[in-house]
Order: sequence, then C-alpha cells, then structure tokens
Amino acid sequence: MLDDRSRTLLKALVEHYIADGQPVGSRALSKFSGLDLSPATIRNVMADLEEAGFVASPHTSAGRVPTPRGYRLFVDTLLTMRPLEARQLDEMEDALHGQPAKQVISSASQLLSSLTHFAGVVMAPRRTASRIRQIEFLNLTEKRILLIIVTTDGDVQNRVLVTEKAYSASELVTAANYLNQNFAGMDFEQIRHRLSAEIQQLRDDIKPLMTLALEAGDEALSGNPAPYVISGERNLMDVEELSSNMKRLRELFDLFEQRSSLMRLLDVSNRAAGVRIFIGGESGIATLDECSVIAAPYTVDGQIVGSVGVIGPTRMAYERVIPIVDITARLLSSALSNQQNY
Repeated sequence: MLDDRSRTLLKALVEHYIADGQPVGSRALSKFSGLDLSPATIRNVMADLEEAGFVASPHTSAGRVPTPRGYRLFVDTLLTMRPLEARQLDEMEDALHGQPAKQVISSASQLLSSLTHFAGVVMAPRRTASRIRQIEFLNLTEKRILLIIVTTDGDVQNRVLVTEKAYSASELVTAANYLNQNFAGMDFEQIRHRLSAEIQQLRDDIKPLMTLALEAGDEALSGNPAPYVISGERNLMDVEELSSNMKRLRELFDLFEQRSSLMRLLDVSNRAAGVRIFIGGESGIATLDECSVIAAPYTVDGQIVGSVGVIGPTRMAYERVIPIVDITARLLSSALSNQQNY
C-alpha cells in the first residue's frame, strides 16, 4: 500500500508523462505535484516506487516513466475523469442516430477513432441462427443441383451442389419433402443433430445429397458479416511509442487482420458490467504489450450483443478516452434498440 505522498507523486508523474511524453524528473514533480518536498525526498519516493514496479528509469534519462503496473494503479484509484462537453455529446449522438443498422456500426467505429486519434473497433452484433421455412432442390445438369433455402424471416439463399451421381426430379422432390416435413422451423445446427441420429434410416443414395445440403446450407446461413469493424488503424503510425518499432507495428496490423485474438479479447469485454481496461500484457496478447485497450459492451433491447473499444498506446489520456468509449457504447445501444432489425 502506498502512502498519500507516494500516491500524489505517482499521479503527478503519470499525468505529466501522458501530457508530455518525456521521462519526468524530480524538479518537474516538485512543481506539478503541489507538495512542498525537497528534490532529495522526491528522489527517495521515486526510488521506492521504482522498486515496487510502478515506475521505471529509461537508460537515456534521469527521469522516470510509468510502468503498466503504475498505469493500472493510476486508472483504478487515482484517475480524475474528464466529462465530455455538452456540444461534443450532441455531435456524438447526431453521428449515430437515424442511420441504418449496418451503417451505425461503422459510424461508431469511425467516431471512436476520430475522437481519440487511435484505432476504434466495434464488434458487430451476433446474429441468431436463421431458421428454415422451406428447402427445394432443382437439377441444373446431370451432377449439379441447385439448393434453394428460404428462411423464416424471408431470406433466400442459393447454393450449387456437385454430386457424385445423378438424381432424378422425383428423388429430389422426395429429399426436399423429407427435410421440409421433419425440419422446418429449425436452424441447420439443430437439423444436423437430428439428422445424424436418423441418417441411417435414409436410403443410401440419398445420404450423400443430405450431407452436401447440410454443409452448403450451414455455410450459406452462418456466414455472418465481418466480426468487427475497425477504423483509424493508420492513426497508430503517428504514435511515437509504436512507430519507433516497425516490427511491432506490423505485428499490430497483422493482429487486426487475423481477428481471432482480438475477438476473444472483445468477448471478455462483453461480460463486463461497464468499461473494461486492458493495459499492456493484461490483454494476454503479446502484440498488445505496449498498448492499452479500453472497451465496453453495448446492448439491444437490454441484451448484450457486442462491444466497442479503442486501441492505443499505454500512454493515452485515460480520463478522456474512457468516457468516450462509455458514451459511444450507450449511444450505440440506443440507436440499435430503436430499430426493428439489426
């Protein structure tokens, strides 16, 4: 546990470093902390903070910089949040309301990026599995069959099946009737579970057709849009701490392309009660060791369906970025909940 003097000096150091980007020396701390302490006393306190892992001394300077542990203590207990101005709140609301659902997701990502000058990311809403109303098979050529899927919400998907044998029109009608009579109202995952138990009862020549139809139908209806929308990645090239290491910057852009690791991190944010902050290695993703991720879940009709976030350097204005993420999540929830379909 730190005493009040140590906490005040750490707070001053983090705030000054975030604003200036340069290691903070004893003289600057004496000026910005408001404490009447001698330089020697401040150096002793800094030495104790460094030993505890809250600050570090770069080799090129006598000053000190915060460590991820120092940032964590600062964010959790020392941070003074800066409320957004009414004018900015109005502009944020105008940017997200009155747009089609697909567009509002992209707009939220761009809004986060433009306000923070970092990368803004929005996990798209998870769609519920489409349920089947009707299935039809139509012969195209001898071994090419058109699969037509009509869902309960009126969506129509077509897929071409390439079979090993030719099927007659009557065989295709029989197969379609079997699926429609037994599986209408189910999604393809449910159909697969049911059919796996019943497939032995089907004629051997129909089994391959059913297997192809299940695979193609599942692919057609589970093809969700991009799992998240990210904007402003190029802003990170202007961040000195990141741009000075081009290898790490390339790894960061690769992370955005690969998606899976970042999706897992955003999934964790979905389970949070509010804003979640990952500083450096806390994300569990090595590529983000020099970054912070601030994320918050958003809802549709009270149900959490995704999350919004900002990815930037650990040296960021947390007091400003945290409210931006929080309010964007709330505005996106409102915008999507006011629409029938998302």
